[in-house]
Amino acid sequence: MVQMLDEDGTVDPWRRRARRARRQMPLWQELPLLLVVAFCLAVLIRTFLLQAFFIPSGSMENTLLIGDRVLVNKVVYDVRDPVRGEVVVFRGTDRWVAQEAPAPPTNLAGKVGRTLGDLVGISRPGEKDFIKRVIGVPGDRVWCCDNGRVVVNGVPLDERGYVSEDSPVELPPNPKECRSRQFTEIVVPPGQIFVMGDHRLVSQDARCQGPVPIDNVVGRAFMIVWPSQRWTTLPVPETFADLPQPNAAPARPAPVDADPVGGVVLILPVAAALSVLARSGRLRHGRGRRLHP
Repeated sequence: MVQMLDEDGTVDPWRRRARRARRQMPLWQELPLLLVVAFCLAVLIRTFLLQAFFIPSGSMENTLLIGDRVLVNKVVYDVRDPVRGEVVVFRGTDRWVAQEAPAPPTNLAGKVGRTLGDLVGISRPGEKDFIKRVIGVPGDRVWCCDNGRVVVNGVPLDERGYVSEDSPVELPPNPKECRSRQFTEIVVPPGQIFVMGDHRLVSQDARCQGPVPIDNVVGRAFMIVWPSQRWTTLPVPETFADLPQPNAAPARPAPVDADPVGGVVLILPVAAALSVLARSGRLRHGRGRRLHP
């Protein structure tokens, strides 16, 4: 190896320091740094881009089961409104009956774990957080039933692909309880959406609790990510593709199966993690490590 010498024949101290600075950071120093970077990325992603939500009830069965975790795109509705058929997470209004929430932890470890879970978006939902499917958008006329089917703008929906255990037709409608399949026609007000659960027999939804303001929508649930054997996307059912537009609302973009914004935000944390690893020299030296969820 060729060394740069001073005029007196000694090695330049500045060059020695520069070589030491370029040496690879020890693992015991690098690992905490990577954990801090990963945590900060998780908080930023949870706040602005994506959040994982735990499914605590059976109101969306069999599309979503109790214990599933879904990824929610939090930026898609900054550029457009929800469309029919999408599964959305939202905060219920005062009319919405609060769902049963888990008891808060009492010990210190439990409280710290709950706080960290809230920060990165893997904790249980609050009692006013709901997940349902969009059936009607502003201006839509929604009612039931036409031969037992929900009608949107005069067109009966074929919901056999996603509705589980529909409510009985013979029960009269009750404005305080969603046990009946029947409900009178409602014109969805401007700035609001009409939502229903896929498990109609147990779902408490807009049939008896009213529409939801679009401003209350947290984002679109577009993928089941846990448990691993249930990995799948949540596309818009075909029955919503050809519905006529409401007279009181402008034309909206057609539903799509894949949300391009969701794909972009999924790439961001992966690219950032690879960048950090590359800078640390682990990738260049073939000693990459894999983090487990």
